[in-house]
Amino acid sequence: MQLRAWLEDSVVGLNLCPFARPLLGSPALRVVVCEADDSPAGQQAMQACVLAELDVLHSSSEADIATTLLAFTAALASFDDYLDFLDHANALLLAAGLEGIIQLASFHPEYQFAGEPAIAASHYSNRAPLPVIHLLREDMLERALASWPHPEQIPEANITRLNSIGRAALAAQLAQWQAL
Repeated sequence: MQLRAWLEDSVVGLNLCPFARPLLGSPALRVVVCEADDSPAGQQAMQACVLAELDVLHSSSEADIATTLLAFTAALASFDDYLDFLDHANALLLAAGLEGIIQLASFHPEYQFAGEPAIAASHYSNRAPLPVIHLLREDMLERALASWPHPEQIPEANITRLNSIGRAALAAQLAQWQAL
């Protein structure tokens, strides 16, 4: 419920990802919850979740599963821990031979772009109510970018949009999604 509200209100509602709208109500959008915790056994379970989703996405047709959002409900609350695990997930992707086929995008409640002030509204383009790893098909992403006029302007447009809303309003909205 939290992720659906975030997708509808932020990702699609604010047009942060202009390619997401067609997938919002589609069964080809896979949303998976990994309930593992931060314990050593939980770390192994999180790794198993990533590997399973890489396999499911890679072995499925784009029509059946276009993309996957893998959310972590009981782990990775710390952004630093999340980044460490994201590095590990990328290593798993490489070890599986899926570089250039699947890529990982990252979303976290405390997401912060390196080099940006902590109070920048721009961080909210990658802030989600839960830690999320988005598994994307590279060929699908390449087609979407090729069909979009000036895709390099998307991040700048997002920053302008988020700045116009303001950090306080964005933080309040994130808190509402987390309370769902």
